[in-house]
Parts: sequence; structure tokens; C-alpha cells
Amino acid sequence: MTLVDRRTFLLGTAAATAATALFAPPVIGRARAATRLTVASLFGDDKPETKIWLRIRDIVEERLPGEFAFNIVRSGALGGEKEVAEGVRLGSIQASLSTVSALSGWVPEVQILDLPFLFRDAAHVRTVVEGEIGRDLSARLEAQNFAVGGFINYGARHLLAKEEITRPDQLAGKRIRVIQSPLHTELWSAFGASPVGIPITETYNALASGVADAMDLTKSAYAGFKLYEVVPDLTETAHIWASGVVYYGSPFWNGLTDEQRAVFIDASREGATYFNELIVADEVASIEIAKANGGRVVQPADREAWEAGARRVWSSFAEIVGGENRIEAVRTAA
Repeated sequence: MTLVDRRTFLLGTAAATAATALFAPPVIGRARAATRLTVASLFGDDKPETKIWLRIRDIVEERLPGEFAFNIVRSGALGGEKEVAEGVRLGSIQASLSTVSALSGWVPEVQILDLPFLFRDAAHVRTVVEGEIGRDLSARLEAQNFAVGGFINYGARHLLAKEEITRPDQLAGKRIRVIQSPLHTELWSAFGASPVGIPITETYNALASGVADAMDLTKSAYAGFKLYEVVPDLTETAHIWASGVVYYGSPFWNGLTDEQRAVFIDASREGATYFNELIVADEVASIEIAKANGGRVVQPADREAWEAGARRVWSSFAEIVGGENRIEAVRTAA
């Protein structure tokens, strides 16, 4: 065989081998590539919103080693809650956390968890979301391509403003940033404020530039977004307990086996318990951070006036959330 013939033979053999490897069926028993899932978090590693996903990741890896690779994208890089929810439904993002408020455009019934001054405390919220109402809301969310792994509690929402506001009549004429939700819009309109729907990731700039004068938020997020720099006065109204969900997109969820789904549900529920514990401690630390940077905490005056104005929302949303009897069942839940 000449040198040229030998080169031709070797090249031909190499090409044939590559083609065989490319088109040959997989070898039985060969390790499968890990399924990659992108998870969106609004905060960095120091906040419960990211810590929960690190815990879920570790549980899944322990029980399903090598089957999933978590890509946790932090600090709101993938957008606010609504933008992320759209991405989850479409399949570009596989999982995230969300307040139920942000999902109310798809499932209006979840607004029962947002009714102002309905819940006594975190234990009351937990009783409701772990019962029949929680199961019903989970099914409704799943019908809209949000598979719920568990409910979480972000803590109570409080009024944040550029000046001290202790009475509801002081809100008249104020521009208040609200979650893009009809219930939140109606709540603050009832107090004479002018609601402005702004994504949470754009809120700091809106407050700094004068687009908004006030907003409401949990203590943890108040410090997480450094909002004490632009709305230093926090009034402890605790008007809404901010419920949320650990959720997965149906395009991802439907591709899992029954065993994998069971593991993700267990991991999500354990993660939710962990998250709720973290939030309690994080609220204390958040207020300390806020106060050290000029934040001030005051108590509301005339709580009856606050509650009276908010209760009008119950009547307006009764039909949407399942009727007055359902609201009463939630109010009196043990």
C-alpha cells in the first residue's frame, strides 16, 4: 500500500468510526446527562429566597444523585415575579418562588390569601394553605401551568413611605407603588391614594425619582432591596400576610417520572418549612439593618380606621374568591 493509499484508508476509517459513534443507539447502562433546570431568585445567597433553593437542590441531589443540575440565577437577573412567571409557563425558566399576588392574573381565586386584615398570624395562614383551600388553589394554579410544590409565608406586609404615616387619611393624594393586582389597587384606592403598578425590580428607582411616594412590602424585602434609602418610614400595619408558592413550570414538571415528582414535592415542602423559619429570623435582622441605615419603625394610629377601609375590599372580591361564606371560613379557621 502506497503512502497516499494508506492516508486515504486511515481517513476513511476515522470518518466511518465517527459516523458510527454519532448514529449508533445509546449503550444500555450508560450514564444519562443531568436534566438542567433554571431557577429564578430575586435575591442573593444571603436571603431566604435563594437559601430555599440551595436546600431543595441538596435534597434532590441526595435522593436522585446526578439526575438534575440546578442553575440558580440570583438577584432578579431574570426579571420580577410576573416576568419570571411568564418564563416558567413558557419553559425558558423551570422554577421559582412567587407571591400569590403576582399569580392572581392567571388564578384570581388566590386573592383570598391577600384579603387585608383577614389573617391573625402566620399560624392562621398555615392552617388555611395546608387545608382544603390550599389544595383547591394548587389545583387551579396547576391548570395554568404552575405546578405547586408547597406554600411559603413571606411575612406580613407593612406600609413604607418617605415620611411618617400613621393614619389612613394621610395617604390621600399619595402615589403608592402596588403589586400589579386588582386587589392591591383597590385596597390603596380605598384610602385615597393613587396606585401605580411597578415591578419590584424597578421600585427603588421609581421611589427615588418621585414616580411613587410610598409602597407596601415585607420587612425582609424592605432590607433586601435597600428600600430604607428611599422610603425610610415603615408603619407596622401588617395588613396582608404575604403568602407565596414554590412552583415549577408544567413543561418541566410533566417531563418528570412519578418518582422524580415525589422527590421534588418532598424537597419543596421541606424547603418551604425551612424558608418560613428563615423569614422569621431574617425579619429581625432586616429591621436592624434598616435602622442602622436611617430606617424608622412606627406603629399605626387608629387601627380600626385602617381595618374599616380595608374591609371594603372583602365585599368587592367576595364573588371572585369564592363567596362570603368562604371568606368567613378562612377568618374563623382554627
